[in-house]
Amino acid sequence: MRLAVVSVLTALALAACGQSEQPATPAAKPAAPAANAPAAPAAPAAAMAKGPPPEGDCGDQSAVAADQRVANTAKWSTASEQDSFAFDVYRGDSEKGEFAKINKDPILGAGTTDETHKYEYRDDSIDPCKDYWYYVESTSTKGVHEKFTPTFHAPAKRRARGSAG
Repeated sequence: MRLAVVSVLTALALAACGQSEQPATPAAKPAAPAANAPAAPAAPAAAMAKGPPPEGDCGDQSAVAADQRVANTAKWSTASEQDSFAFDVYRGDSEKGEFAKINKDPILGAGTTDETHKYEYRDDSIDPCKDYWYYVESTSTKGVHEKFTPTFHAPAKRRARGSAG
C-alpha cells in the first residue's frame, strides 16, 4: 500500500563534487525519483557537472572530519502521507547488485498528513571515486515495507590523482 495518498512530489539529488553541506535530518518519501532520470513529477535538486570529475583522494574517508567528507545526498519531498512510519536508504555498488541499508536509525515519516514534507539523507561513508546506486524503502505504521523509489545512480565525485582525464 502506497504511503502517499496524493501525488508525491519527488526530487532526488546527489551532492555536487567536493565537500557537501552539513549533515541534515535524514529521511524522505519520494514516489519515483531517479538521479539522472526525473520521475513524474520530479525535478533534479542539483545540476550535474559536465566533464570528468576533479582529481582527488580516493578510498575510506573515516579519518576525515565529518563536515569535510565528500558525500552523496538523496533528497525527496511528499505532497501528503498516509500511515508513514519511517524510511530507510539502501546503497549498492551496481544497479542490479546487492543493496545494504546504510542509515543507522530509521528516518521518521510524518504519519498521516496532507502537508508537504521534505526529507534527505547524507551518505558520507562513500569512496569519492566510486559510482553508487541507491533506493529508499518506506515502512508503514503497520510494519509493511515497500521499495519507495526506483534505483537511482550517483556517479563518482572524484577520479584518482594522476589518472587520465
